Amino acid sequence: MSENTNNTPKPFVVGANHKSSAMSIRDRLFVEDDQVPGVLEKLRGRGVGEAMVLSTCDRVEVQGIHDAPDEAARHIVEVLAEHGELKVSDLEGQTYALTGDEAVRQIFRVAASLDSLVVGEPQVLGQVKSCHRLATEAGMAGNGLEAILQAAYTAAKRARNETAIGERPVTIAAAAARLAQDLHGDLGKRSGLLIGTGEMGELVAEAMQAEGLGDLIVVHSIVARAEALARELNCHVADYEDLSGLLDDADIVLTAQGARRHVVTADMMQVAIHRRRRRPVFLVDTSLPGDVDPSVNRIEEAFLYDLADLEGVVMDGRASREGEAAKASDIVDAEVDAFLRGRAERVAVPALGDLRGHFEGVRQQVMKEAGDDAEKATRLLVNRLLHTPSEAMRDEAARGSAGGGGWQAAEDVIRRLFGLSSRTSGDGGKNEDENT
Repeated sequence: MSENTNNTPKPFVVGANHKSSAMSIRDRLFVEDDQVPGVLEKLRGRGVGEAMVLSTCDRVEVQGIHDAPDEAARHIVEVLAEHGELKVSDLEGQTYALTGDEAVRQIFRVAASLDSLVVGEPQVLGQVKSCHRLATEAGMAGNGLEAILQAAYTAAKRARNETAIGERPVTIAAAAARLAQDLHGDLGKRSGLLIGTGEMGELVAEAMQAEGLGDLIVVHSIVARAEALARELNCHVADYEDLSGLLDDADIVLTAQGARRHVVTADMMQVAIHRRRRRPVFLVDTSLPGDVDPSVNRIEEAFLYDLADLEGVVMDGRASREGEAAKASDIVDAEVDAFLRGRAERVAVPALGDLRGHFEGVRQQVMKEAGDDAEKATRLLVNRLLHTPSEAMRDEAARGSAGGGGWQAAEDVIRRLFGLSSRTSGDGGKNEDENT
């Protein structure tokens, strides 16, 4: 049996995110893109017919519309538990369920990257749109969910365009990629060299590739390790012994060798810069102790950053984003309020149409009865239109005097509807046409 007695479809959000659950739980719940259709089909089989699955490193969330959202939430948790090969009891205290206006606000904040572990990350909106597309392809994105998501996209676009929430990098890899762009511009026209296979070097290389790095070569003193990483990064491998020559062609040099000695010396870079005809080189040393001789910084066209330098950029970015996040939240809240108001106003449209139709019917009947007598027609019209509301008002007032609490609220609504600023005296509504 539906728990929502008026059977009006309501927005809902059910899921687990970085604030509600442990990483181990989110890892089990994570839904790969190719698994989404199957999960949606399971939801449809349990009566949840309008929903999408949003699965990222921060969250696994089902957003949708249902006329019994509490009931839908139970089914969603069951499906997620089944997908993660968990018991429903394993998810107790790890998930959240929002309905109505709270759910709408959550959908907007997620799209605007205000509910992310790293606030303002630009890829979040793209992830939401991708999940939206999968739901549409599965026939699960109905008009109600579609309207909320389109409004959320508008809010997210405003937050990004009208604030600097996404302008400063907040991870070391992103900071390195942004600095490389500041120096070289379009990375698609640049080549990179990754020396070593350390994890941080790999992350920075991936960030460079995500920003369009044109070419990347991996070298390592152990060829097999270079080949393995090159397969992961889908890039080229070169001979470590050719390192000096490779520096001549590298616009971006990343080091992650961890050899505890300088694999890139000042002399090597001085020669490379000369051969490059003084074209600049951006170097990122991700090893501790460093792989690059610090004196490289004294070479005019070499720009060397180590982890400490990048961490400083990241801290500045996080401080900047925190301030901009407050502005973005104000924008999103205003967009949510406007959406909710518009949706509430649309709910009144059918009743207003019925009211207008009723008034028109009464008007036509009065015109037939009154003929050309305008005074009679207007008097009849007023009396006819007020007869039923007057009876209802007297009945509500009588119940109020007997201990009911509804009359005051009803009177307030009437005064607001008709612009009545103060009580008016009268004979209680008696009129010559009251019994017609």
